[in-house]
Amino acid sequence: MNDGWITMHIQEEAIDSTFFTLEKLAEGVYAAMSKSGTGTWSNGGFVDTGKDVIVFDAFSTPKAAMELRAAAEKLTGKKVTYLVNSHYHGDHTFGNQVFADTVIISTEKTKELIEEKNSIPDLKKEKQMFQEYLDGLEKRLETERDPVILKSLSNQFIEMKAVFESLDNLTITLPNLTFDKKLTFHGSERTAELYCFGGGHTPSDSFLYIPEEKIAFMGDLATEGLHFPIDNPLEFVSILEKVMKYDIQTVVPGHGEIGTKEYFLIILKYLSHLIETANSGNALEEFIALEPPEEYKGWTGVNGYKQNLSRVYTFLNQENS
Repeated sequence: MNDGWITMHIQEEAIDSTFFTLEKLAEGVYAAMSKSGTGTWSNGGFVDTGKDVIVFDAFSTPKAAMELRAAAEKLTGKKVTYLVNSHYHGDHTFGNQVFADTVIISTEKTKELIEEKNSIPDLKKEKQMFQEYLDGLEKRLETERDPVILKSLSNQFIEMKAVFESLDNLTITLPNLTFDKKLTFHGSERTAELYCFGGGHTPSDSFLYIPEEKIAFMGDLATEGLHFPIDNPLEFVSILEKVMKYDIQTVVPGHGEIGTKEYFLIILKYLSHLIETANSGNALEEFIALEPPEEYKGWTGVNGYKQNLSRVYTFLNQENS
């Protein structure tokens, strides 16, 4: 999905990474697009404001994060100043330790959730849980026949195995600077604006906007062809409706290819469909037995269509009770 945006080829400064492909979106603005099955598990990027270098998200393993930092510093000629965590999920934060000497930024809620959800008080126990989960996935892969589910499970297995193999060297590293709704980075070349309008995918989701070049690094507020996890469907809709008012031409999603604001429209339509279906008056077991609409049948993701319907149904019933 690349209509409407242009990337510039990196020539003499080419970076050969095992984990990601770099796309030059503007002078000093790069997207780091995940190579499937390598231990990145999500997209990231970096921005040179002329004064500082901001890295957006840290992948799911320290090794991948090390290559991202090296690329950022080589291509900008500057040390990384800031790391932004868009939300708490490990596929965006498990590389934080590579940036421990920088300013790591998130909302207060995201910091709390990283500490609460991603803590590893007993590494051996955590490794045992990981191994058991991977063993279960491997068995399911042997019997699964649905090609879409098989693709999702295969990708999850490969990525989780990479995380598992990094656990011995993993140190959960928390943000050391928090913001509320907006944080502006003023540089000599450009301004970068970090926003949080609340939580939709997770209880707190942030994105980085570059107004001069009309580029947005969205984290998992934007994904491509993915049944993304949903924390609050109503707030998710509200967030994207606000984002739609910004002058954005290039969208770097948390998962998938670089695109345009069309991603927001697709996700809004998907969320609206889930909300309307969940509000149809049918019992949960009735509508989750339905097949997804044709346009969503090819979507991947660990959650899946039925899991998201169930989540939205449960959320709306809690809201109305």
